[in-house]
Amino acid sequence: MQAAEQPDMPKRALLLRMVTDQRIAFLIIGATNTVVGFGIFVALDLTVGRALDRTAGTVVGSLVTLGIAHILGVLLAFVLYRRFVFKVRGHVLRDLARFESVYLVSLGVNAVVLPILVQFGMNRIIAQAIILLATTTISYVGHRYFSFRRSPESEAEAAAGVDPEHEDRLLD
Repeated sequence: MQAAEQPDMPKRALLLRMVTDQRIAFLIIGATNTVVGFGIFVALDLTVGRALDRTAGTVVGSLVTLGIAHILGVLLAFVLYRRFVFKVRGHVLRDLARFESVYLVSLGVNAVVLPILVQFGMNRIIAQAIILLATTTISYVGHRYFSFRRSPESEAEAAAGVDPEHEDRLLD
């Protein structure tokens, strides 16, 4: 039985190494978050967005849909990236503020471009899919080098199990 399992072992070891590679984990979590976030956006577009289109216009419908989807998406992404990609401890509020600031840049780009594309007649869902490519790049760079950045001292404290702020026990 062991001889039959051995050829499969290197494949499993490679898969485990890939998943523990931060870049691969970022892509997996990012893809998961993107699919879920886009699903939330579509669901909101088909409900809240359409209702607001009729009562307040397509710009309001687009922005409210985008705003609600943004809040839900950021909270989900923060927990997933923090837990499974960057695996950081402490500084939850600082990390969340930084994380949101990166997403606000993406949201700003989205808030300007989405209504313009919709006003030019593009379907809101297709427009959002196109914008998603640009905002994904912005998010990757920002989270990698800003949101979850740690000083060498913070990394040493985390390795030693020290949590100076005690504020993230629910997330760890």
